[in-house]
Amino acid sequence: MTDYLREIDTNNLWPVILQEAKYVADEFPLLAEFYRRNILQHDNYDAALAYVLAEKLSDSVEQISDWQYFLLDVMSNNPAIGQAAMQDLLCQLQGNASIKDNYTPLLYFGGYQALQCYRFAHDCWNTNKRPVANYIQGRMVTLFGVDIHPAAVIGTGIFMDHAVGIVIGETAVIEDEVTLFQSVTLGGAGKGVGDRHPKVRKGAFIGSGAVIFGNIEIGEYAKVAGGAVVVKPVAANTTVVGPIAQAIAPRK
Repeated sequence: MTDYLREIDTNNLWPVILQEAKYVADEFPLLAEFYRRNILQHDNYDAALAYVLAEKLSDSVEQISDWQYFLLDVMSNNPAIGQAAMQDLLCQLQGNASIKDNYTPLLYFGGYQALQCYRFAHDCWNTNKRPVANYIQGRMVTLFGVDIHPAAVIGTGIFMDHAVGIVIGETAVIEDEVTLFQSVTLGGAGKGVGDRHPKVRKGAFIGSGAVIFGNIEIGEYAKVAGGAVVVKPVAANTTVVGPIAQAIAPRK
């Protein structure tokens, strides 16, 4: 992420989103129903998120409400999902200078939506609902071009920018406050079973098109430049560049 940091009134975020959505609905009648359906009819952010994702995950209009209730039930049983979704939203709002409002990631950012779909799939994977987890993963690939295995472990405050082409393998671990750009792969190294995917530590930055193979560690606040191919561990606060990644001096 950049050094840009926008201040957000977290205590009043949902009322602000409602106010912004009402303005758009009033100003642009063509969009009024869309904003009513996805934001204005809901009592809180969790409900809006469940509806937005329900529309994406359902394969018929008749199933939208079923998916919405299912996702709300998952969040009710695992409040950490809603908390993580809010941290991911704040990460986008505070760190992405292109966002001029407070609802754009929820409605329009495929990376944000895909990440939240993963969070539900991960819960399903861990609660004996693996067919549902696999379904959500498959829909993510079709809808967003993002393929995250439901068993992967991903922290909060994740900045997935553009996101198209991101692939994250089954045993990958991504800690809090990590930035991933488009076409990043956290892949295995040919090992068929066991712990075989990268571990990306807190605050790391992975540039677009970077490919990281194997059960190796990308240290805290390390940077992997766009297009780098990484097959060896990267120390904390180190930057690696090039098609065959090489270490350069840490940032002072």
